[in-house]
Amino acid sequence: MGWGISEDELRVQSSGSVRPWGFFYMRSSPWHGRWWTGLLIATGIFIIATPAMASTDDEKLDMKRRHQGILTGMPFMAHVSERAYVDDAGRRMYFAKPPVRIVSLAPSITEMLFAMEAGDQLVGVTDFCDYPPEASKKPKVGYSNPNMEVLVALQPDLVVAPNDFLKPDIIAKLEQLKIPVFVLGDKNVEGIFVHIQTLGRIVGRSQKADAVAMQLRQQVTAVQQRIQGMIPVRMLYVLNSQPLITVGPGSFIDQLIGMAGGMNIAAKSATPYPRLSLEAVLQEDPEVLVFPVGKAEGISESEQQTWRQWSTMTAVKRGRLHQISADWLNRPGPRIAKGLESLANILHPDSSPDSRTER
Repeated sequence: MGWGISEDELRVQSSGSVRPWGFFYMRSSPWHGRWWTGLLIATGIFIIATPAMASTDDEKLDMKRRHQGILTGMPFMAHVSERAYVDDAGRRMYFAKPPVRIVSLAPSITEMLFAMEAGDQLVGVTDFCDYPPEASKKPKVGYSNPNMEVLVALQPDLVVAPNDFLKPDIIAKLEQLKIPVFVLGDKNVEGIFVHIQTLGRIVGRSQKADAVAMQLRQQVTAVQQRIQGMIPVRMLYVLNSQPLITVGPGSFIDQLIGMAGGMNIAAKSATPYPRLSLEAVLQEDPEVLVFPVGKAEGISESEQQTWRQWSTMTAVKRGRLHQISADWLNRPGPRIAKGLESLANILHPDSSPDSRTER
């Protein structure tokens, strides 16, 4: 059956004759009446007592399944399959119970966990995990090359890591130390919402995670409906100035640009985060330049101003150089809908709710 469960563990064995009794199969013996009475009493005590011990959404659901299992004779099989997950590195993992000591190796993952009200299960975060404010109070383990000594000392029962930016040997080292590592990627917007739901199931917060994902999908749909039918605006997202790096196909930010009513001038690039030459940018002639800004990452004000020297560029001629929160757009987490809405307002200011209210 997989997961190390033998056939004997899954089979209820009995000797002698049996006869059906509702969902049960009772042994035919002089003692079956006493046995039946004792089972009912024990079942009642279990059903009454166990809900008080369930502290998370999934634990309460598990208890319900266990109660049903007592009445059907098959309490655990459906539960086993739901605890098996495949991460974005293609590795199958099984969680017997929700982890209670989690280390996050990306700000977006930290935000996901707090959004589903699992912040109390976080025991370690990266140096750049600063949202919500409570995240800043958690022990720090570094970032792309985390301090393994500090991380191990936190005694995590789960590490959630991005599949980008980490040094290749980090996951291997954690696996050697028998610390479970679940890897998340960030290739598209829907994948971000799926990650929230998957992580919610793993940590025992599925109901809240599903609600967060549903709300984000609704917000994304609302933005798309608002800019539907509008002419796409050519734009360049300046992820880095020196060297000039932007976003291309295969990145979730490239997808967000399209969803916001933009036309990425690097849409024909062969990589998700391509380098561009200034000559290529001038040839594509973007109508809008967008710069991410923030405390931890972003393009400085002085670097933004250097673009104004290219006076023949349409974006410069029209004065359409805009800033956007790097935390909203660059982090593949629960604030991504805010980033999408902000970008749509930049590209299509006449479509924003504020502009329509003013008119």
